[in-house]
Amino acid sequence: MNNPTLAPHIKTALRIIGGIVMVGLIFLGGVYIGYDNRPAFAKVTNIVHQDAIASSTDSSKPVTMTDFAPFWKAWELASQNYVAADKTTDQDRMYGAIKGMLAAYGDPYTTFFPPAENTQFQSQIAGSFSGVGLELGQKDNILTVIAPLKDTPADVAGIKPGDKIIKINDTDTTNISVDQATDLIRGKEGTTLTLTIVRDGLTAPKVFTLTRATIDLPTVKTEDIANKGVFVIHFYSFSAQSADLFRKAMETYLNSGEHKLLLDLRGNPGGYLDAAVQIGSEFIPQGETIVKEIGKTPTDVTIYTSTGPKIFPDGDKLIILADKGSASAAEILSGALSEQGIGTLVGEQTFGKGSVQQVIPITSDTSMKVTVAKWYTPNGISISEKGLTPKVVIPFDPTAKTDTQLQKAIDLFANPNPQQ
Repeated sequence: MNNPTLAPHIKTALRIIGGIVMVGLIFLGGVYIGYDNRPAFAKVTNIVHQDAIASSTDSSKPVTMTDFAPFWKAWELASQNYVAADKTTDQDRMYGAIKGMLAAYGDPYTTFFPPAENTQFQSQIAGSFSGVGLELGQKDNILTVIAPLKDTPADVAGIKPGDKIIKINDTDTTNISVDQATDLIRGKEGTTLTLTIVRDGLTAPKVFTLTRATIDLPTVKTEDIANKGVFVIHFYSFSAQSADLFRKAMETYLNSGEHKLLLDLRGNPGGYLDAAVQIGSEFIPQGETIVKEIGKTPTDVTIYTSTGPKIFPDGDKLIILADKGSASAAEILSGALSEQGIGTLVGEQTFGKGSVQQVIPITSDTSMKVTVAKWYTPNGISISEKGLTPKVVIPFDPTAKTDTQLQKAIDLFANPNPQQ
């Protein structure tokens, strides 16, 4: 039975209900299409809209205006097109992305450690390793020997400061980080490895075959050259114990009756900043600057001063002998002693490793090492730029059978202003 008075209302209601259903279907379809076409990063990380909003307002996270669309497009295209994409996990690709991001800073000492490398790095800084005794750095983006540690396999084999390592076993070192190279060089005691090096003066690369050994870091050796009236302290590394060992060497000097001290820092790759400050305090009056540490901004400055007590006698003469294997804390001490007028720096241009690294955990099994500051001498000279320039240059003579650098440095006590 028709009821003409209800028909319009029924029709209107049906239209409303139909409209609601249609809007709902369109909305649901839109959600599905949007989900399917969401950015690649959302597919990879499974981020939902609410989480993305929350993270964008999290003040603890960095804010960037950079468009990450090219990165995620490259991520997606590589996944779709790379011939062996199934052999690389998303986790590995993420680690590679972090490494690439840190590499963009152009600093060889800023790097990322995924789980396996992180474990190796932690064991290295704990001192539980065997190797060949090389301190490595980078010069002009080339893996370079800062110094072979005294009496280690590398030193005995004849590897020199400044040697450029172009291959470790069969691995080309182009674009390799210092930490990656260290991982390749260190290994089980008694095993062998080959290093292919390029050296100034050699017409062709030279191959060294070395046997890994447990490395006991040498620290101090003293020598009283009585016929010259000179006492020599050969100082090889700035370890946790080196300040105490150096103090004992200084006491031996003070009891020797000599008044000329030669501090030999050649081949000293550095180490602990605290050790450099403590040793510098034995020469420099309390309160005087030893090194300036400048961080991310010009106002982020820490000045390390002598804590005393100064025990080096006024009137005694001091010469600091350094070379291109002198780096880091050795450069800090050399710069402070020379610029504060305590001694004369002689030898060769130093290596130029004047930066401070901080190890920062990323996850429970990964970390990154970041350069957070740089060192400057009391007069404001950047150690990182080119190292330190000696007042008197004494080149290394690779053909000599005796230590001509040491002998010429000793002779400077009698003739402090030679023709250069």
